[in-house]
Amino acid sequence: MKGKKEQEASSLSFAGKVVLVTGAASGIGRAVALAFGRAGAAVVVADVAVDGGHSTAAMIVEGGGKALFVTSDVTRALDVEALVDKTVNHYGRLDCAVNCAGVFEEGARLAAFDEALYDRIMEVNVKGVWLSMKYQLRQMEKQGAGAIVNLSCALGQAGAPGQGVYAASKHALAGLTRSAAREHAKEGIRVNAVCAGAVRTPMLARAFQREPAIEKKLRAAHPMGRFGETGEIANAVLWLCSEQASFVTGHELSVDGGFTAI
Repeated sequence: MKGKKEQEASSLSFAGKVVLVTGAASGIGRAVALAFGRAGAAVVVADVAVDGGHSTAAMIVEGGGKALFVTSDVTRALDVEALVDKTVNHYGRLDCAVNCAGVFEEGARLAAFDEALYDRIMEVNVKGVWLSMKYQLRQMEKQGAGAIVNLSCALGQAGAPGQGVYAASKHALAGLTRSAAREHAKEGIRVNAVCAGAVRTPMLARAFQREPAIEKKLRAAHPMGRFGETGEIANAVLWLCSEQASFVTGHELSVDGGFTAI
């Protein structure tokens, strides 16, 4: 589909670049990986979901691109270190990294929230991104260049009843993104985030299955009156990783249909 809701960032070329995308087995992560593949990059697809990860890599190759799938759990330091090592060993370098791996679990009021669920959300959404950045930045420091984009959410810039813990995990990404951007600004490394509104993904579909009544309410919360498409988020990610955004770092780019325009 290449209509106005989902257009390829066709003017951007990543030929000769190596891009690592975590959480790339489905949803936004898959869309990002496919977009980089179409733009000429060699893409390393990473996820714990083996079948989905292989499928994403196969789709890139079938489209004429280069791709390698690596099974990786972003909450495990050894996995993430090995992921970056495999990327460099296979393709020689790491130019861009997009950290899309994350979870969105059933919400609850803060006073009733389950501790184990809290730990799960924070482990993936915060620790997972921190570990990913830790090893990505080490490689980019050696190269003297690189671009990282962390996939955040509109709730990383706001709050929502029943989603306090998830929102807190995405607010944490703002701190990680801004701090890393300032630490590495003079080293040729840019670090930014995309704060997405509600986007049509399998994760969103599961949320609607759990609570069908929230679909209408959530759509109404977006002034544009619709949900986003995965390709719209991918386009924003590619721009932030491109030379067109060469003076942009430490920025949280809202791609949310006006959700946070308050």
